[in-house]
Amino acid sequence: MTRTDVAMPPTRPTALGGYEDWPVYMAAHRHEADSPERRQLADVLGVPAVPSNLAYTTHRETEHDGVITSSLSWQLGFGPRTAAWFVRPAGVTGPLPAVLALHCHGGLKFCGAERLVALQDQPADHDAGVPPLEIRASLYGGRALATWLAQQGFAVLAHDTFMWGSRRFGLDPLPRRTANAIDGQQALWREAGVEPSTQQRYDAAAAAHEETVAKAATLMGTTVAGTVAHDDLAALGVLASLPGVDQDRIACLGFSGGGGRALLLAALSPVIRSYVVTCMMTTFASLLPAYLDAHSWLLHSPGLARLGEWPDLATRSTARALVQYALDDPLFPEQGMRDAHAYLAGHLPPGLYGGSFWREPHVFSRAMQEEAAAFLAAALRPGHRINSPVPDRTRTDS
Repeated sequence: MTRTDVAMPPTRPTALGGYEDWPVYMAAHRHEADSPERRQLADVLGVPAVPSNLAYTTHRETEHDGVITSSLSWQLGFGPRTAAWFVRPAGVTGPLPAVLALHCHGGLKFCGAERLVALQDQPADHDAGVPPLEIRASLYGGRALATWLAQQGFAVLAHDTFMWGSRRFGLDPLPRRTANAIDGQQALWREAGVEPSTQQRYDAAAAAHEETVAKAATLMGTTVAGTVAHDDLAALGVLASLPGVDQDRIACLGFSGGGGRALLLAALSPVIRSYVVTCMMTTFASLLPAYLDAHSWLLHSPGLARLGEWPDLATRSTARALVQYALDDPLFPEQGMRDAHAYLAGHLPPGLYGGSFWREPHVFSRAMQEEAAAFLAAALRPGHRINSPVPDRTRTDS
């Protein structure tokens, strides 16, 4: 006989919406690096293994503004399907130098790589309230970076990474701790008479939920940065397999959190020949004590400091690096940036490192983008040896 007069406790909402298969995959799939240094870094970060022979699907292609934009997707071993965009110059068959464009954190997780790509179905750049365009206007000089790089002659892949866009967590219903954390924000919205959009509600919840994701990663023996690196390694493999891409001339670049991702990807993969880190270089020591809360879990990986300072990651790669520092960046102390620059200049062989200082806040300005594109074009030109010197592009606007 079934009793119906006893109240059952409410079901506790999942804290891993859409990623309930993450722990099972993590337990059985660890990244196998091809050198002791890369293996050491992968082990500290807890990088999951990327599925071999990863297949992608092309959904549609459009041609506009001198480029062809292809909408792609692929399924990784856990979590939602990944959306990506492959942008290349129209009328060029290749082989082309290729760039993996890594989107920033930006405090906005509802959208990911879409902020880097000009899509025909996006509203005009002057329209307000559209997250990709707001980020583009405030952080990228109003420019769709991946599309612009393709117009400069590169084949560019931009993908949503773990926690962003198509790879975001399902937060409906909200996990309990996340719900409690955003109560204050919801009260402020009510008091101001603001009806938040779906994106605004999601991004407020996702900001609080990142702490929960970091906890989950710790329980599984991984990290937020390590799982993001898994997604980036997978995208790098897809880029290398795309038509018209010269597999010997592949680079990556990123701004802010994307810059940290570029640094880690170059340290983990020998495929990367050159890379650009923008507004994401300092020393760990400089973050103590006042700058700890200025950054996400992409920078704060447990155990990473045992391998050295943040700039030490660049010494684990033979790729050529350009690091762009913004002297008015409120997220990094100037001395920390200058110390990192001095360290890199002193520890990397001649020709492998260039640093430039800009009198800018936390942005990837058009002028900085143009310097980055020129650097990548020089580093990826045909027949150029990976360790050969290049022109010094160091710039100081101090």
